[in-house]
Amino acid sequence: KMVAFGVCTSTVQLPGKVAIVTGANTGIGKETAKELARRGARVYLACRDVQKAELVAREIQAVTGNRQVLVRKLDLADTKCIRAFAEDFLAEEKHLHILINNAGVMMCPYSKTADGFEMHIGVNHLGHFLLTHLLLEKLKESAPSRVINVSSFAHLLGRIHFHNLHGEKFYHSGLAYCHSKLANVLFTRELARRLEGSGVTTYSVHPGTVITELIRHSSFMRCMAWLFSYFLKTPQQGAQTSLHCALTEGLEVLNGSYFSECQVTWASAQARNETIARRLWDVSCDLLGLPVDQ
Repeated sequence: KMVAFGVCTSTVQLPGKVAIVTGANTGIGKETAKELARRGARVYLACRDVQKAELVAREIQAVTGNRQVLVRKLDLADTKCIRAFAEDFLAEEKHLHILINNAGVMMCPYSKTADGFEMHIGVNHLGHFLLTHLLLEKLKESAPSRVINVSSFAHLLGRIHFHNLHGEKFYHSGLAYCHSKLANVLFTRELARRLEGSGVTTYSVHPGTVITELIRHSSFMRCMAWLFSYFLKTPQQGAQTSLHCALTEGLEVLNGSYFSECQVTWASAQARNETIARRLWDVSCDLLGLPVDQ
């Protein structure tokens, strides 16, 4: 399994660097945060479940010896919470070098966020879109800096239905997840285009098929995970591509690229469509009340 899966080989150390990992209280996010802490970064665990995140923070501190592992409340299903998180972070920190947009929901029953967005597109795309925008100036000031968006090979089945973005005309939990993961790749490409020359680079990643709590809403997926567990990645293995994109030197020339197994890989035609990417950017700004040219 270790031969088949990509492994981050970077030896870069991170003393003095500041990182945020969303959804870091479990799974891939937890392992990503742990490795960043092990390398000496000041790491913020941005999580909805603060109590669980505090336990994880203490665990990471004990394992790595790094006391600079901090927990902050971040509910990506509520834009007020996202804005509060960003406001507090900007008041607290002078720098931000690594932003890893890792949190997400998968195949949940139809529901909406606090702002009326369909849950998948609201959390997986719009929540991280807003968070990134609010922290963008800090990332620019801290350049060279990086933004990593955790997507999925599921984006291959995704489509951006602008007329049904919130699933009110038609909804399928599996497809809704795929659509949101496509949005992650499109956001990455358009963000890279807009940030060219700023010193901030961005990458989208497929972590692999990993056993995490993300499949909790699907009994079928839980059954499949149990049957084929030997062939699936552990969260630590799943974190490798995120770490590769966050740490590997010389990756700037691949700004905006989609990675799997620690290397650039093929993204769908939809994911490479610049017209859709720009329209999604504009629609996202409109929904979130952001200036389109930001």
